[in-house]
Amino acid sequence: MAIIVNLDVMMAKRKMSLNELSDKVGLTLSNLSILKTGKAKAIRFSTLELICKALECQPGDILEYIDDQY
Repeated sequence: MAIIVNLDVMMAKRKMSLNELSDKVGLTLSNLSILKTGKAKAIRFSTLELICKALECQPGDILEYIDDQY
């Protein structure tokens, strides 16, 4: 089971830098970078909500489930 984080894809689609997203969401660059690279172990719903609001997207645009059994 794998959850893929597509934050970098959505940021590119919206032409938004990590610095700009950090300012809009109120998270540190290091925390956003950990999330962007897929190294995060968890994400709070409140954080996901702020990111979705800033990027004008849905949670499913950022998080994707891939069944790695196949």
